[in-house]
Amino acid sequence: MRSRMKGVFWSGVLPLFLWTFVSAGQPSCPIEAISTELQTPNEIPSKLTFSSDFMSPLVHSFLGTVQPSPFPKDLLIKMIKNMNFNTDLKEVLQYEIGFLVCVAIGILYIVLMPLIGLIFACCRCCGNCGGRMQQKQTKNIHCKRRSFYLVTFLITVLILAGNICMFLSSTNTSETVNRTPTELTDILENVKSYLTNIPEQITNVTHEASVTVDKVKSNLNETGPLLGRSIQNGLKGPLDPAFNSITEIARVINSTSEGLLHVNKTLELLKPKVDVVQANLSAVRQRINNTLHSSACVNCTSLQPELDKLSLDGSLEFPDQKNLRSAVDKAINADIIGQANKGRDFFDSIPEKVKNETKLSVQMALVELERIKTQISSVTKNLPLDVLDTISTPLTDVQKSIKDISPYIERSSQISQAVGLILSCLILLVVICNFLGLLLGVTGLSPKDSPTERSGTSNCGGIFFMAGVGFSFLVSWIFMLVVLILFIVGGNIYTLVCRPWQNKELIQFIDTPGAIPNFNLSSALNLNTSLKIVNVYSDCQKNKALWTTFHLYEIYDLNSELNVSKYTTNVYQTFEEAQINIANITILTPKVKSQLNNFSSSASSMNFSNIIQQINDVSGTNLSSAAESLDILAGKQSDQSIKDQLQGQAKDLRDIQTEITSNIMPLLLELNTTIKNLSTVASQITAVVDNVLKNVAYAQDVLNYNISQIVKTESKAFIDCQVEIFQAFAHWAYQTITERVGSCGPAAAAIDRSEELLCKHLVESLNAFWLSLGWCMMFLIPSIIFSVKLAKYYRRMKYSDVYENNNFMMNPFPKVHLKPELLEKPPPPHV
Repeated sequence: MRSRMKGVFWSGVLPLFLWTFVSAGQPSCPIEAISTELQTPNEIPSKLTFSSDFMSPLVHSFLGTVQPSPFPKDLLIKMIKNMNFNTDLKEVLQYEIGFLVCVAIGILYIVLMPLIGLIFACCRCCGNCGGRMQQKQTKNIHCKRRSFYLVTFLITVLILAGNICMFLSSTNTSETVNRTPTELTDILENVKSYLTNIPEQITNVTHEASVTVDKVKSNLNETGPLLGRSIQNGLKGPLDPAFNSITEIARVINSTSEGLLHVNKTLELLKPKVDVVQANLSAVRQRINNTLHSSACVNCTSLQPELDKLSLDGSLEFPDQKNLRSAVDKAINADIIGQANKGRDFFDSIPEKVKNETKLSVQMALVELERIKTQISSVTKNLPLDVLDTISTPLTDVQKSIKDISPYIERSSQISQAVGLILSCLILLVVICNFLGLLLGVTGLSPKDSPTERSGTSNCGGIFFMAGVGFSFLVSWIFMLVVLILFIVGGNIYTLVCRPWQNKELIQFIDTPGAIPNFNLSSALNLNTSLKIVNVYSDCQKNKALWTTFHLYEIYDLNSELNVSKYTTNVYQTFEEAQINIANITILTPKVKSQLNNFSSSASSMNFSNIIQQINDVSGTNLSSAAESLDILAGKQSDQSIKDQLQGQAKDLRDIQTEITSNIMPLLLELNTTIKNLSTVASQITAVVDNVLKNVAYAQDVLNYNISQIVKTESKAFIDCQVEIFQAFAHWAYQTITERVGSCGPAAAAIDRSEELLCKHLVESLNAFWLSLGWCMMFLIPSIIFSVKLAKYYRRMKYSDVYENNNFMMNPFPKVHLKPELLEKPPPPHV
């Protein structure tokens, strides 16, 4: 058996570890709790809700007094071993001495009651024992009557209480007997359900292992994305800043290029217009100069300084932009974005590379896992579950047998109910006679009436007392015979079965070697452990698993079998053999870096302030003041020709100013804005280029020197994750097998329920019945005595006996009225 179970472990449990050699998991290694719930057997509850607990303390106290000796364990074992009951008869009688005394009392009761009744009847027929119909009148006659009345009433109430207990216990006994087949069937059905549930629980454990293998197979099919994403996460820290900074410098280069293009376009539109204005302004200036130097012009030389200022300032020549333009063009031609995209493509291709590198290992792992899954599914076939079937089959046969005898048990229940009802009614008849005697006697009695003149009601009450006495003598010995039989059966079942069953002495007795010949629990279960039924029963009451209850840990080292650490060396070695080679790349070539440095130096050397100053100079040209001065000078001239010349020249200046304002100034403003934007961008170029070169250098170092280490680190973390996942499953499997599989609480519940059915319901009700009946029988004796005495106080007497003050006085009767026998033998006077 042990080697067989070891084979089961090596064929079922060990393959579960092999999947860790090629398993894969998420980078974050989420250890999800296994939520598989083991199936629990369906339990049919008991339908017995009644019991005779109201009599239990009295019954237990009485039987404890009758049989105070402990459970005769040694005597029973000796009798079983010797198989000679005659030898041990003396010890048996000594143990049963309490019952024998009670039996002797019962037999004495059975013999004496009918004998005394017969003697009592004969005695009364002879005029004795209260048979003479004459009542002596004494001073305390009424006190005696009241005393007898009260005692008889109390005794009758006690008999009635016992009769009620008889009826209730008889009903409980009949109901218990009637429901016993159903209860036994339900108990056996619960045990069968428990036995059936054990293989289902084992199947649940192996099914969870199969589900885990399927999950691992699914992960293996996603090895590239899962492990590749882990490696990507390891490279993401250094690569992302490099790629982002490259994207940023590319954006700066494009912005600079667009700004330069916009400047050139604006200049192309601006320069022709500036040249035209410059030529026109030169021509007008020459004409003004000629007019001012004319002899006819009065005081015109005063405007010569202002005439010298008439010019269009600024040349709008930007020689520095050529170097920057060249650097920008070279940077654009270097295709920095393309370089960054190559790096990103390399980064994104890592999962595919991992998939290609591990493709062969994954295929081998999938084949191995499929074989493991097949082995796991066949585990239950190797388990000795046929033992459960050998237990379930007899239980089914017992259920069929119970079903077959159920009609007979139901019939016996009806008979016991009828017998109990008859016995209760007969006792009740005595109680009714007593109560009627008490009621009619006290109702019809008049203390002043002469005993010979008592009413018919009072006389009827006395007759009921005597009828009760007669019934008591007739049936009491038969009832005591019933009490004796039930007492011997029920009392011994309680003391020898129920009481030791409740305090586990009976189970300890069964554990004793030799108590059951050729029986050993360990051998019966094919286990090489030392088991005691009392310990198994105690563990099952705590609903412990079969692993603990049957001490399977003494046979199998499950903790060692489920120890993942001894398999981790092979796991790591297997993954190390599967080399994952990720080809290196150069993010930015030295040429590109040189071009970026050239771009940075060109941008920093460009004098944007000089350009802006030229634009401001052109924008600052104002000819309106000069035209105003010419108009003033023209107003001072007397020569009309000079005056007209000056006014015309003033108009020409205003026309040129209008041309500057409408055609040149908008372009100058646009150019100014573009130059300022370029200046802002250029001020950031040096820092951006430095950041790019720094980030790229760091990322390149990681790719050159650390990528293999990152791959190893992530692979090891990946393996550790798989080991942790399986450790979680192994922990769940170990905890489930040792703490939950086959929790034998239902088995203990079935035993407890059987004990409850037998002892609490059946034996307790039976013992309550015979004790109640015996109670009534004991109180029938004083009932007979006091009923006979009390009856004479209510029956109509034939002879009168009068007592007045302290003198007795016989009532005078004429002799002619006296009967001859009375004349011969007159009653003696009562003194």
